[in-house]
Amino acid sequence: MKQKNSFFSRLFLLVWGILSTFQVMANAETPQDNLEKYDSIEVSLLTCSPHEEIYSLYGHTALRWHDLHQSGPSAGNDIAFNWGIFNFNKPYFVLRFVFGLTDYELGIMPFQYFCTYYEKWGSSVTEQVLNLSNEEKMKLEAALQENLQPENRIYRYNYFYDNCSTRPRNIIEECINGKVEYAQREDYTPSYREMVGVCTRNHPWGTFGNDILLGIKADFKTDMRQQEFLPDNLLYDFDRAQIYADGTYRPLVKERRMVVLPGVQIIEKDFPLTPTECAVVLLIVALLLRGLEWKLKKVFVWWDVLLMLAQGLAGCVLFAMIFSQHPTTSLNLQILLLNPLPLFFIPSIIRGKKTKWQNLLLVLVVLFFIGSLFQHYAEGMLILALSLLSRFRR
Repeated sequence: MKQKNSFFSRLFLLVWGILSTFQVMANAETPQDNLEKYDSIEVSLLTCSPHEEIYSLYGHTALRWHDLHQSGPSAGNDIAFNWGIFNFNKPYFVLRFVFGLTDYELGIMPFQYFCTYYEKWGSSVTEQVLNLSNEEKMKLEAALQENLQPENRIYRYNYFYDNCSTRPRNIIEECINGKVEYAQREDYTPSYREMVGVCTRNHPWGTFGNDILLGIKADFKTDMRQQEFLPDNLLYDFDRAQIYADGTYRPLVKERRMVVLPGVQIIEKDFPLTPTECAVVLLIVALLLRGLEWKLKKVFVWWDVLLMLAQGLAGCVLFAMIFSQHPTTSLNLQILLLNPLPLFFIPSIIRGKKTKWQNLLLVLVVLFFIGSLFQHYAEGMLILALSLLSRFRR
């Protein structure tokens, strides 16, 4: 749902900003009721299908502002407004993203350049031409110019609640003279986890990454507005939405076009083993070593330390997610299994001292299994729990 930043987009933003300033000055000298110039303006919602880059598995949304005039100062003005600009090279980008501290910004670029970008990746671009009055277009133009101001165009991105799909929706709704009424879907109340799982269904390790970080709140049912964080859901809802004003209804979308046809996508292979297969391999190794220990009547301390180190380091990540600004990560029952506690017992285990870690591990694993009744765990986590439980000794 994002697009990498580029020098070109920033340069175009600067030039368009200067031109917009002169346009605003010109509008100030024109009576507000002179709205004929907006007859030639088309405003559209653009929905881009996913491609194989990890940041684009969920699709993308933007706005198109198109002046159909063939003459005059704004003739052919065709611009895409994109709330998904980010700089992947910014220090600690992934870490900041995980903790909900990523800043995105509104950028603008020629519509043709926008389409070329997605055509190169094999993504389709669907255009929904909005059924706006001239007054609504004027209000939207002012709102877009306001959003482009340096102090406004950067915003704190939140994947589920404030992203490049919800921002265009919100600015459109704010400029409607009336109320946008959406058609409710019957029997469609997926959780956030289920929706992102559909997007990453061809990438099991991507799904695993999402599921390991998302907590119990991601398993709650969602309503229609919450579902619109995904571009495809917003497209679906816009197609069926009506604008209610002064006792009459009109469709929100007056025309739908496919401006970029789907192309060929290069699908890179993930790690050859799925999370479940890796967990099964680990369980087999754990059971074999357990059997060897029984036969040799000795304890492989090195294996205990290795498992505890991996468990503790992974647990540090889940513990840190408690402080993330993503609300759906704060309460994650998988922390019962993956937590920093084993790190504190490793020195005693190495020195051969008796500890209470074995009893504590048993309690945590039992609670972890109980927690699976309330939260969907990442693939293979229950098998991993059995591998850790195999280290329990009286």
